[in-house]
Amino acid sequence: MIRYLFYLVLFLCSFALTACSSHDQTEPKTPADTQPEQTQTSNHTEQTENQTDPNNSNTENTPSEDLESAPQKDNMKYAIQDVELNSGYRMPVLGLGTWTLSDDEAEDCVYFAIKTGYRLIDTAQYYGNEKGVGKGIKRAIDDGIIKREDVFVTSKIMPGNYSSPDDSIDESAKKLGLDYIDLMLIHQSGSHDEQVYQALAKAVKRGIVRSIGISNYYTSSEFERMKNAADIVPAVVQNENHIYYQNTELKSYLKQYNTVVESWYPLGGRGHTKDQFQNETIVRIADKYHKTAPQIILRYQIQSGYIAIPGSSNHEHIAENYDIFDFELTGNEMQEILNLDKGIRYENW
Repeated sequence: MIRYLFYLVLFLCSFALTACSSHDQTEPKTPADTQPEQTQTSNHTEQTENQTDPNNSNTENTPSEDLESAPQKDNMKYAIQDVELNSGYRMPVLGLGTWTLSDDEAEDCVYFAIKTGYRLIDTAQYYGNEKGVGKGIKRAIDDGIIKREDVFVTSKIMPGNYSSPDDSIDESAKKLGLDYIDLMLIHQSGSHDEQVYQALAKAVKRGIVRSIGISNYYTSSEFERMKNAADIVPAVVQNENHIYYQNTELKSYLKQYNTVVESWYPLGGRGHTKDQFQNETIVRIADKYHKTAPQIILRYQIQSGYIAIPGSSNHEHIAENYDIFDFELTGNEMQEILNLDKGIRYENW
């Protein structure tokens, strides 16, 4: 009986050791398994998680024992610093455009964009959504996502208000709910636009506007006319600017004044995006980096020294447009896209 009990205990101990050993032999975690959950909403999550670093030939995942030893994907590895304007203020290179958004849509999209990482928001009196933009910014501030000084806000005086620019500027600040506007532009050339630019310069001295500029002025002579109207050089010229119209001559001319070209319609604008997204050069480069055509175009824009403000009411597209700081185009690729310029504008504003 004692011998029987001895063998029974020996058998049970052996079984327990075997079970513990088999539990420890789990499949080792890969870097992808140990990455923290992303907080940004994107319709390209799977794509970006699996994309490889073009500068790293070792793309195979290796086992890791813990989170600290696992290499993490750097979504901002190729981030581009804010541009220092000739006014002395710094402006982000990528922002959200809000043309065609209602107040409610603007509030929602601005708030989401700020949560995603955007720090530049573009609006205008003509858009009719300054209140919504302001509400989106206020929500982000109230929720502790940003402070006022973290976000750069642009608005524009519309031609209908050129006869009363001072009141118009004050009204924009009021609708936005801001003590100051980071950048105020003349929306387009028109009657009395030189007097409007003078009012912008006066607004800088009043402290309600920090930087000023012009929009839809496409030649050096137009720029000089506006520059000479006041004692402050335009910090920004915001024009239609995309792969088929790149403002290259104007951009080169403006360097002497440290004036920056900002792109509206960086993706071609509504009704024209297909022409841009299906371009063979853009598609080929996008395939190489496992990116989308819009991401390649926007990366080209900011890497070329432009400021880009793509607009969208779609959260997934807003997040996608911001996901362009984890890769960098080569010099040859930059030249290929530069060569796509045909001098073709879609609008005549």
